[in-house]
Amino acid sequence: MFKRILCATDGSKRSTHAVRTAAALAAVAVGGAIAVDRWWLLAYLPLLLFQALLFQRLYIIGHEASHRKLVPKRPTLNDLIGQVMLLPILIPVRVYRQVHMFHHGFNRTDHHTSALDVFVSPWPVTPLVRGYFTVLWYLGVFLGGYFLHSVASVVVFLFVPTRHAVKLSPAFKKWKNTDRLAAWLQLSACAAFVVGLGLLVGWPAWRLVWLYPFLAFAWVWSLLVYVFHYHTTIGEHTRYNVRALPQNRFFSWLLLNFNQHASHHMYPNIPWYQLPERKQELPQVFSEKNEVTDSYLRAILHQLRGPTVVYVQDRDPTPQLFVRWED
Repeated sequence: MFKRILCATDGSKRSTHAVRTAAALAAVAVGGAIAVDRWWLLAYLPLLLFQALLFQRLYIIGHEASHRKLVPKRPTLNDLIGQVMLLPILIPVRVYRQVHMFHHGFNRTDHHTSALDVFVSPWPVTPLVRGYFTVLWYLGVFLGGYFLHSVASVVVFLFVPTRHAVKLSPAFKKWKNTDRLAAWLQLSACAAFVVGLGLLVGWPAWRLVWLYPFLAFAWVWSLLVYVFHYHTTIGEHTRYNVRALPQNRFFSWLLLNFNQHASHHMYPNIPWYQLPERKQELPQVFSEKNEVTDSYLRAILHQLRGPTVVYVQDRDPTPQLFVRWED
């Protein structure tokens, strides 16, 4: 019955396949983790990385749901399936959509707005100040700190009244009490899933099939969260402040063509399975500045260059990143 409902909508067969594949891979990962003997923990490390990437795949399926592209003609079913996929990684789809839509609308508008790699310093930028913000950047990207940052955002959405939350970020505008209630219910479902999994498989196995993979996912997510926007252009043409990465058969399959990120930002309604065939090129002036890396690994390592640090009183702090359409 569920399969008939999902497949009855245009384009949803591909989404069905993505969900099925995620479930099958999860079963393999769970079985493999339970089978690992404590003396063979080194053999578990490759499986742990695979589990983390599987959680990243679930995150991207949730991304499709946040755009209402899993089941376009059935928004309630779309959110239900998306939330089921997000249960293991503790993300309410309602919060996901709120933050992500702000990201699309205001991506790198200026050095203050939706530019994760730009730190605005209250002090003049000296080597010591730059070093301080570089340490924060490294902690965020390479040690999982940005996942903790995202958790803090969820806490604000759940607990802080909107009139106060907007002082922290404009992403909280139009966040209603009904949204907050829905997010609470969704997060409660996530917690119930995690606790239920522990009761089902036993707590020693639970550590291998959820806790350690979740921590590894937090690290992987932090590594990847900004690879498509790091040191890209800044300015009002937000849909072009992005880069794409070349197709890689394995990672394009595993991460649902997320490498076609420029096409996604230019046309967010294109579903994941159509991105390669409907690939869009950035305008040349943006491409020259943004398309500077050619693989996930190089994009991750590219972030070792550190953040852009600007002084709050500078009138034009990031001229090297600013692009005008007239150019």
